[in-house]
Amino acid sequence: MVLVLCDHSEGAPTDVSLQALTLARGLAAGEAVHALLVGPGGREAAAALGAHGVATAHVAEHDALAAYAPDAWARIVGDTAERIGAHVVVAPGSERGNEVLARAAARAGEPLAANCIAATPGQPIELTRIRWGGSLLEEARLHAGSRAFLTVAPHALAADASAGGAAAVEPFAAELDEADLVVRVLERVAAAAGGVSLADAKVVVTGGRGVGSPEGFAPIEDLAAVLGGAVGCSRAVTMAGWRSHTDQVGQTGTKIAPEIYIACGVSGATQHLAGAKGAKRILAVNTDPEAPIMSSADYAVIGDLHEVVPAIAAEIRRLRGA
Repeated sequence: MVLVLCDHSEGAPTDVSLQALTLARGLAAGEAVHALLVGPGGREAAAALGAHGVATAHVAEHDALAAYAPDAWARIVGDTAERIGAHVVVAPGSERGNEVLARAAARAGEPLAANCIAATPGQPIELTRIRWGGSLLEEARLHAGSRAFLTVAPHALAADASAGGAAAVEPFAAELDEADLVVRVLERVAAAAGGVSLADAKVVVTGGRGVGSPEGFAPIEDLAAVLGGAVGCSRAVTMAGWRSHTDQVGQTGTKIAPEIYIACGVSGATQHLAGAKGAKRILAVNTDPEAPIMSSADYAVIGDLHEVVPAIAAEIRRLRGA
């Protein structure tokens, strides 16, 4: 039996959780796939999981779960896996998924395989996982004792629905103590900027060091507005203090999966491309035809972004009659 930790937001499972379910169904090899949802909104989100092959959705409820507490989640994962007899536990490779499963695996004294993109059932489980910021794929074997723990790399798999029916939803009261709540979120501060979320945007326009200054982002912002997209930046930009870390695309920033990614003045370091691997198409605008990003780009414009980007925005407006 396979248990999948499914994160959720506003009463719906996250896309990366549905992607994790895709891998889990193959790993289950015909056995039942169970889901675990934690905290408020779990019951509502559980209703959508039957279409993704979940037989039973377990919803952990407790007053303390209104705030995220990683050790509490880890205990619930371990307790639920033990109660239902799951031999494999899977979670999305998001910041939260990796944190919770690392703690759950440590509690169980078992290894954790992170950022997997394929898994073959057996003892040991054979895995393919992303390493070195996405620059290589590793073939590995996960030697676990009573239970295997693994996370699924975000946007590496499609969130394919199955022919399953409605999932049985089973709420339960989680057992927690004060030690499980020592680390918890006390406050959330919303990002100052509104608009489209970087993680959810269908179009992302990113500026790198080649933008030149904070003011140099004006054409980047204009093109993103024309396309109804979000503005991103590289790590070099955040380190220079030109943009907030919340705008950063990359391994240590936000991992994105837009329909098109427009990278302007971005060299394309391995860590940056690791965050943009989910993009369907990449358009690079750069003065350097040998920049590393060119090897990953579907389309490229060799030129000054301060001339190219405004020209693209102007042409889109012209075609739209604006």
